[in-house]
Amino acid sequence: MSAAFVATAAMVALGAQAGTADADPGIARSAATAQPSPAQHAALISAARDGAGSTAHSLGLGSQERLVVKDVVKDADGTVHTRYERTYAGLPVLGGDLVVHVKGKKSSVTKATSQKIAVPSTTPKVSASAAQNKALAHASDEKLAAPAKNNVRKVVWAASGKPVLAWESVVTGLQKDGTPSQLHVITDATTGKKLYSFDGIETGTGTGVYSGNVNITTTKSGSSYQLLDSTRGGHKTTNLRGGTSGSGTLFTNSSDIWGNGSASNSQSAAVDAHYGAQETWDFYKQTFGRSGIRNDGVASYSRVHYGSNYVNAFWDDSCFCMTYGDGQSNTHPLTSLDVVGHEMTHGVTSATAGLTYSGESGGLNEATSDIMGTGVEFFAHNANNPGNYLIGEQININGDGTPLRYMDQPSKDSSSLDYWSADAGNVDVHYSSGIANHFFYLLSEGSGAKTINGVGYNSPTYDGSTVSGIGRDKALAIWYKALTTYFTSSTDYAGARQATLQAAADLYGADSTEYQTVGAAWTAVNVS
Repeated sequence: MSAAFVATAAMVALGAQAGTADADPGIARSAATAQPSPAQHAALISAARDGAGSTAHSLGLGSQERLVVKDVVKDADGTVHTRYERTYAGLPVLGGDLVVHVKGKKSSVTKATSQKIAVPSTTPKVSASAAQNKALAHASDEKLAAPAKNNVRKVVWAASGKPVLAWESVVTGLQKDGTPSQLHVITDATTGKKLYSFDGIETGTGTGVYSGNVNITTTKSGSSYQLLDSTRGGHKTTNLRGGTSGSGTLFTNSSDIWGNGSASNSQSAAVDAHYGAQETWDFYKQTFGRSGIRNDGVASYSRVHYGSNYVNAFWDDSCFCMTYGDGQSNTHPLTSLDVVGHEMTHGVTSATAGLTYSGESGGLNEATSDIMGTGVEFFAHNANNPGNYLIGEQININGDGTPLRYMDQPSKDSSSLDYWSADAGNVDVHYSSGIANHFFYLLSEGSGAKTINGVGYNSPTYDGSTVSGIGRDKALAIWYKALTTYFTSSTDYAGARQATLQAAADLYGADSTEYQTVGAAWTAVNVS
């Protein structure tokens, strides 16, 4: 299952080794969206922080509420979208996030909750220790291996129903497949009732060493070379050597030729991860004008060779990094292009909408990573891995050559949802993501049978309607716009429909074909 795999950075006499990551430089890519530079972005955030008090007053927030600036997006037409978290009496308000949209003298707001943020008292009746014990019991119910108390903090829980004083406990441990867990458990600080839980580790899966002979950007240090990309925010790739903690050891080499295409060569998986990270950085930069995961010009980093026989990959906010296992028998590293794009996108989602990794918002979180990972795959124009609407198609995790997920008809994997139903929020987020994946495919390519890059698709619709796609580039632009300016932490599928319609109106007009097709594609997956 391995392919010839040698990565060579362009050789220069002095300084950093700069290699383009373009497998086909003759194919033009879409022009970058006009966006502020990192310095301008920082200035926008600073100005928003200075005006946070007056903004809170204009929104009619209570005297104990404060707004904390998370991000600012400025459109080409001057519209400014400022994303805020909220505090109440100095306590974090979970589910209280909002986005203020200002265009000239007109303004509007998108809120994660319409409830008034207020609690009778900030003095808990249930102790922090009792809340942690309840969280440990829940971790045991979830079959978390080696659960251990980590930390607990007092919060206001506003993500569901009337806001209440609560404890947020974090229990660390291992999920069934060996993925580390950071289980967040929300406990009512007055009654002791468990209100909600979600995992802070966001996971995905994909392929092994399949990128082929590619150029990667490295750095020369003395007489050796490092997998350190100074041209993309300082991204580095490190070796965990089978460990499950720490930042790993930076890959170095005596020459600037890395890997040999075999999974037994530790550099081969590192090349895949490094190449995928630079392609994903370039995809976001050239497609949306986004400079890195947090849009601040600073890179995350990649850790490879996690654990033993670990068949997964994950994003972790706490280390701001992507981590990849070596797969079954340590012979199929999960470092393919769509997997890297998937994991890095979890970071982008965290830095923007912060979609909670549970329920319908969790499905949208997973789908966002599948959607953008697919975008990266098409963007790269890599002949060894042509763009497609299949997820994890090269890993052969099923043992029969079938992909992990299908975007045109998600139910072909026997688990994912094609259409929305009232039970969607109770389905594992990797399977409820099928609804949005199906929407994205229909919006991009339309319904019915067709062949793209040699892969056959046949996408059905819930109501038997025919959908004509608007093209992948426009569909990506609409999803990204919705993610960064209209989604909030608690957005569900109905909210995603409204957010993408608004994004389409912003980009193409409320009377446009694009706007009408967004509505038709959501209806075709039973979201109204």
